[in-house]
Parts: sequence; structure tokens; C-alpha cells
Amino acid sequence: MRKAIFPGSFDPITLGHEDIIKRGISLFDEIVIAIGVNAEKKYMFSLEERKRFIEETFKDEPKISVITYEGLTIDLAKKLKANFILRGLRNPADFEFEKAIAHTNRRLSKIETVFLLTAARTSYISSSIVRDVLRNGGEYEMLVPDSVRVKK
Repeated sequence: MRKAIFPGSFDPITLGHEDIIKRGISLFDEIVIAIGVNAEKKYMFSLEERKRFIEETFKDEPKISVITYEGLTIDLAKKLKANFILRGLRNPADFEFEKAIAHTNRRLSKIETVFLLTAARTSYISSSIVRDVLRNGGEYEMLVPDSVRVKK
């Protein structure tokens, strides 16, 4: 069974994340979307809201589950018996950052990281851009799945 973890903070989930996950469904038997908890980070959305956004987005997809976790992703992978880490790449800077993490994870655990390039139509979207648009009262709806709706 090919089981992948798609880790991130998803603050909030974007159309770019959704694209990578939907395309990953054809590659894996199961994808666990793993929302990492980092006590040092200040989030715009609560852990419960972020989990709800993702669960609602993929409510009709039986290959997808959503969990939260603390600690190293490779430890979670071992615990869940996942063979792969799924990551999306938007640009060369993402690649350099993700490459270093993938090499470290592989050295520590032998887990493989699978990279998918984001679709051209979503490659400019990041959670930080969405948060900035939201903070400034902008039109954010075209950047996120329908499940991510907030009161302005």
C-alpha cells in the first residue's frame, strides 16, 4: 500500500494545496493530511478551523484523512507506516528549501519525498498571501477552496 503524508500548517488551505492533494490521489492509496502544531508560530486560524476547512474540502474523498501532530514528520510517518511524504513546489526557492528537508528526512528515516509542481494557475498562491489579503479586507475567495469562508 502506498501511503503518503502531506504535512503543513495549512493556515489556511489554499487552491494550491488542494491541487497537489487531488493530483496525489492518483499516485497513492491513501493520503494523510497532517497539520503540524508549532507552539512558536502564531496562526490566523485555530487548529480546529484549519482541520475543519480541510475535512470539508475533501469530505467526498475516502482516500483522504486529516490529523494533527507535533514533532518530526518522519516520526509521524513511522507511526502511521507511511512510505512517502508528499510536497508541492511553486518555485525554485521552494525547491531549495524542500530539497534540504527531503535529504535530511531520507538520511534519518529512509522515507522518500515525492514532489509535485503546482499548477500554473495556482503557483502564485501561498497561505501567507491569503492571510495578508484577509487582514486587509481583500477578495480572498478565488485563492482558497469553498470551505474557507470567513466573516469580513
